[in-house]
Amino acid sequence: MDILKRQRDFFDSQQTKNLAFRKKALKDLQKEIELREDAICDALYADFKKPKFETLAAETQFVLAELKLAIKNLALWARPERKSGTLLNWPSSDWIYKEPYGSVLIIAPWNYPFQLVFAPLIGAIAAGNTAVVKPSEATPNTSRIVQEIITTVFMPEHVSVVEGGVEVSQRLLSQKWDYIFFTGSTRVGKIVYESAAKHLTPVTLELGGKNPCIVDDTAAINLAAKRIVWGKFLNAGQTCIAPDYILVHSRVKDKLIEALKRSIEHSFGKSVETSPDYTRLVDEKHYNGLKAMLQGEAILYGGETNDSDNFLAPTLVNEPKVDSKLMEGEIFGPILPIIAYDNHEVIHNYITRYGKPLATYVFSTNKKFQNKIITEYGFGGGAINDTVIQITNKKLPFGGVGASGIGAYHGKSSFELFSHQKAIIKKANWLDAPLRYPPYNLPLKLIKKVKHLF
Repeated sequence: MDILKRQRDFFDSQQTKNLAFRKKALKDLQKEIELREDAICDALYADFKKPKFETLAAETQFVLAELKLAIKNLALWARPERKSGTLLNWPSSDWIYKEPYGSVLIIAPWNYPFQLVFAPLIGAIAAGNTAVVKPSEATPNTSRIVQEIITTVFMPEHVSVVEGGVEVSQRLLSQKWDYIFFTGSTRVGKIVYESAAKHLTPVTLELGGKNPCIVDDTAAINLAAKRIVWGKFLNAGQTCIAPDYILVHSRVKDKLIEALKRSIEHSFGKSVETSPDYTRLVDEKHYNGLKAMLQGEAILYGGETNDSDNFLAPTLVNEPKVDSKLMEGEIFGPILPIIAYDNHEVIHNYITRYGKPLATYVFSTNKKFQNKIITEYGFGGGAINDTVIQITNKKLPFGGVGASGIGAYHGKSSFELFSHQKAIIKKANWLDAPLRYPPYNLPLKLIKKVKHLF
């Protein structure tokens, strides 16, 4: 693949390791995104009617915040880090050097088609790598503007965009990369992981999962409903950290359902289809898949559709069966199952059934209950008494665990993700203790007692 060879040659020239070069690239990217922000909003609206507020908040301004943080802290993040030494190596100075991997492949999804290209790319560039970006073919207008921005800002031997469908992804994955960053479904993540394993290429997989939202009988129900509706129906539920289903204590189930209905109507009006603040589903295939999930289910609210516009209204479903299509895997759309529980065993059975999710949410004022969920179950991240907000703090790493992903990024974590931590010991020559050399004369009992020898 010609572009990969060109990028390898460019990386070998050592230019990307220059901090001034990296910083200028990030600043140029910031200027170009700011210049094209309105056009980016138009592209996302053309792809799936994404409201401008959501595009600004979750796409462009999110990326600009990442850029500003990286530009401000790049020198600090990149400088060698001094570590304390051991007695065995004294006298010495011990260091960690942050080294770029080399050629990086970034495969982005369609649900946040701008943010999920540029957020990882910022980390890759800040760390000194070259990169090839594959945006999603499902959002062609956004893909086009991503191509334009990257072509304007970067030399192709530094960063390039390759557009296309599954065949293009397969061709890219057949190459030997130094690092692969993939965001998408668990099913495709397994394919990416298998391809990377052939070359022993390290990967980050940002996947998804069936994210539980637990509401106990101490929760502030009206506030919980408002925050659940926001997190679930943001981007029409096409968010990897959206609540996937609700487990609610039977004592407050009816109250929560009514509060959810009120919150939906307050957010989008009684006719959601005419709301300017509600996104459409990305394409016909995804739309039809979600409609099929609703077959035979007890719809409590919503369920309206429009085939000509890939519109599916916010939908509440009552007590779906565990083996139903709706509960097989991640929903990734505006359908919210509501399931009652009376004891912790029910919660445990649901959470453990689906593996470790990308997110878990707990609505409760009972700290003991909050801590029980946090400490007993594995998941990527989450929130207490809110949804989705864990992604907004750049000081917190974002990533999955188990079936929901490998690796974490955002802020400094992005820089660290795309940097190899190279350990270096600088040994002095003025003293050379004979203890480590044969013949070994140090008593074995003394070795076990000497602290900090290793």
